[in-house]
Amino acid sequence: MMKAMSSGPKLLIVHHQSSNKLGKGAASPASSASMSGRSFWLVVLLAAFTCVSLLTVLSTARASSCGTAPPRATFAVGAGGAATSAASGGGGALPAHVFDALVRYAAAAGANSTASMPEEDVRAIASALRRRAPCNLLVFGLGGETPLWRALNHGGRTVFLDENPFYVAHMEGAHGPGLEAYDVSYATAVRELPSLLAHARASRRAECRPVQNLLFSDCRLAITDLPNALYDVAWDVVLVDGPHGYAEGSPGRMAAIYSAAVMARTRGTETEVLVHDFQREVESVCAKEFLCEENRVEGTSTPSLGHYVVRGGAAAANREDFCGAPGSSKKAN
Repeated sequence: MMKAMSSGPKLLIVHHQSSNKLGKGAASPASSASMSGRSFWLVVLLAAFTCVSLLTVLSTARASSCGTAPPRATFAVGAGGAATSAASGGGGALPAHVFDALVRYAAAAGANSTASMPEEDVRAIASALRRRAPCNLLVFGLGGETPLWRALNHGGRTVFLDENPFYVAHMEGAHGPGLEAYDVSYATAVRELPSLLAHARASRRAECRPVQNLLFSDCRLAITDLPNALYDVAWDVVLVDGPHGYAEGSPGRMAAIYSAAVMARTRGTETEVLVHDFQREVESVCAKEFLCEENRVEGTSTPSLGHYVVRGGAAAANREDFCGAPGSSKKAN
């Protein structure tokens, strides 16, 4: 009987400890309070870090959108002497309507001033720049049209040369540090035109040859005191509107036209050379001598502006003369 009872279901009684007693491994109230305190401060630190990071991101974004100046265009002379634009924020040609507006108002302003170019000359030069800009533009002479030529060649490189160092400094101050201008010393005078032409013709296969580095030239018509890097540039457009040439003692534009012709043949592939005041003897005679009638563009030439397209590179590498045979046909626009 006792054996049967022992083999039946057994009752397991679990005795619960009272809440005021501690079991093995249970945390004390003091340690629980310490852990909750550390957790609180950890949350506070994480929240503070998040706020600081968010404020930093927001302030950086605002500075980049409001306070940072746009990148400026920089130019470097690359292979073949061409100036290439690097990382410009305002590069590229002007929109057509802006280009046209600048030409229109400049031409209108010139109509009321004897110191400005005639409207037809402004429009002819602008026509050449419209085709080539942004490009490498070299301008002999500073004057009333200086800001116009810079603006029309927006995104390109425009360099001005003038015989008056004080006027160069004045124009740099008036137009800001973005104006690239240099003073040039001329050792010529208008009265010397016959002797200078005779020297150039006699030395055409020597120091006055059509393809050479002007920096080392001994030709009396060569401009040799420019910054060295300018001789390595392949100029797309050259405008000869200086130096002064209205009096016998003025420097005249013989050296400017000769040097432009050599630069075009030595470094350029196809250079448009425009000669202002073409109705005067020095300008017309020297342009025919060094730029050549077969290179003249009739459609955009005016009585006071000669327009030439001069090809260089391989076509001019072995030439001993500036011009071809007499009677060569002129270029059409």
